[in-house]
Amino acid sequence: MSKSEILAALALLHPEERREVRAKLDQLDGFAPDDWLDDGELSTAEKRLIEERIADVEKHPETSIPWAIAEEELKRRYGP
Repeated sequence: MSKSEILAALALLHPEERREVRAKLDQLDGFAPDDWLDDGELSTAEKRLIEERIADVEKHPETSIPWAIAEEELKRRYGP
């Protein structure tokens, strides 16, 4: 199967199947599931802050705002 055939077939997969493919590609590239794939743009402190905020949202999901609502609010305030 050629690369172009593989890329075309990816569009036919369901989101969960694409996540599986992405995970397998990461594994083949030597990344562990918890590795940051940021190419060094984030500092250790920034990664820690993101992880803390994710943990807080998981612990208290009722305090978060769905992205669609947050995005609309940002567009209303700052434009498209």
